[in-house]
Amino acid sequence: MGGAEPPAAGGSRSLAPRLLPLIGGQLCLHAAMTGLRMAAPLLALHEGHSAVAVGALLALFAAAPFVLALPAGRMADRHGYHRPVGWAVAMAFGGAALAALATLLPPAWHYALLCVAAVLCGGGANFGLIAIQRTAGRLVSDPTGLKRVFSWLGLAPAVSNMVGPVIAGVVIDAAGFGAAFAALALLPLAGLVWARRVAHEAPPPAATTVPGRRASWDLLTAPPMRRLLLVNWLLSSSWDVHSFIVPVLGHERGLNASSIGLILGAFALSVAGVRLAIPLLAHRLREGAVLAGAMLLTATVFAVYPLAHSALPMGACAVVLGLALGAVQPMIMSTLHQITPQARHGEAIALRSMAINLSSALMPLGFGVAGASLGATGVFWLMGAMVGAGAWPARRLATAH
Repeated sequence: MGGAEPPAAGGSRSLAPRLLPLIGGQLCLHAAMTGLRMAAPLLALHEGHSAVAVGALLALFAAAPFVLALPAGRMADRHGYHRPVGWAVAMAFGGAALAALATLLPPAWHYALLCVAAVLCGGGANFGLIAIQRTAGRLVSDPTGLKRVFSWLGLAPAVSNMVGPVIAGVVIDAAGFGAAFAALALLPLAGLVWARRVAHEAPPPAATTVPGRRASWDLLTAPPMRRLLLVNWLLSSSWDVHSFIVPVLGHERGLNASSIGLILGAFALSVAGVRLAIPLLAHRLREGAVLAGAMLLTATVFAVYPLAHSALPMGACAVVLGLALGAVQPMIMSTLHQITPQARHGEAIALRSMAINLSSALMPLGFGVAGASLGATGVFWLMGAMVGAGAWPARRLATAH
């Protein structure tokens, strides 16, 4: 491993050897979590647990990151990449290994141990993500480079959302749940191989460290940070509402499971496509303008979506929505790195992570309540109105830095 590596702009050729290990490490951690998030509920259902119990199990994957985000951000700011990623690997490996161990014990132990595994694996994946995103933002020093870096980095969760569940599903069918959990436990260990290719960072000067629990919340006193978190919450909720409501709307329209799956798959492919395109266009894009445009486009799609009555127009809506929401993360992360002090990037990323995970844990309940009273159409239109109104604070981010 090399010495400290300062932020540098540089072209894509010089950036690739430093960015690839971060993408690989995130893919390994996130794939372990997504695989466990699919397999653990399947085992719980297989053993006769209720839908409520399965929902509680899934909520733990988001609850742990919410609790651990700030410690992860502070550790990353103090110690750089390797220590928090080491903790992340240990937690993710421990979670998957504990789930594998649970299958060797009497069934009465399974659910409780799966809950602990969800806490460990969900927390570990997010612990590593914060350190990885912070390190990626330090590879470059200009806004165009930041947009490119976070576009490439955004491909890791898109790929891992496929890799983890596919590995889990194939191994479950071939050798059972225990073998699947054991296979998933190997993925975080592969992340350690990638970590060896990440340069160590020089410790920050003592004057740049901000002691005390209050310090992280002080970041919220800056209006640009508050606007950014509001915009991020609205767009993250739009992602969640699409995943939640499309199966409901598809069922109302009489679509089969394959058609609904293809609609969601078209959305995922569109997200990946726009993240591949952003590095080519980064020098032409302004963060505030892209975010405002994404919010207006999302609001328009949500207004039209309920009017689609068959798979083809719903799939077209999903593709357009994927283009809008897929462009969001690189712009959010680029803006966040520009409006916060470099010595506190880890804390700022942690605050964003807390907002996303709290939303992911609570919003499905809100969607369910709203859906029961308003129907799927009403939820789409309500969310569209909220996102459309958020375009103004998003536009103001263009002049915030």
